Amino acid sequence: MIVRRIARPMLAGIFIWGGINALRYPSAHAPAAEKVTKPLASKTQLPDDTELLVRANGAAMLAGGALLATGKFPRLASTVLMGTLAPTAATHDFWAESDPQAKAGKMTQFIKDISLMGGLMLAAVDTEGKPGVAYRAKLAGQSVERTARSARATARREAKLAALQAKNAVS
Repeated sequence: MIVRRIARPMLAGIFIWGGINALRYPSAHAPAAEKVTKPLASKTQLPDDTELLVRANGAAMLAGGALLATGKFPRLASTVLMGTLAPTAATHDFWAESDPQAKAGKMTQFIKDISLMGGLMLAAVDTEGKPGVAYRAKLAGQSVERTARSARATARREAKLAALQAKNAVS
């Protein structure tokens, strides 16, 4: 559908640009990212190198954005991009801001990130009119159930025939 061909690159554009920017200038993103990377590194096996983590997030944004824009693995790409948004949204901690102007700016960025996540959720569940995994699993289950019922009926019929043959052979 033409809408997908237009909408996917439009949605992906911010991630491609942000990914390139993070890869080229990680030190510019590091101060804001430290709010997320330092606590995360202390609780996980991630390295305690904020610039490295900014670059990794940027690479994921660039790769996911490129895949989404080109329509290659769009559901996977959207899921990856949602993962890159979580730490980004957390850096816009408007709730901790006391200056009204700074608070409004951070709130706008936070809402933008949440809005992008909504678009990515739609892209992640878009099956392009093809049956999704849940539907195919349901059909497979129904097929197995029909096959089992048929096998059960055949087994009963065969057992009755065998019993009749045994009874006739004895007589």
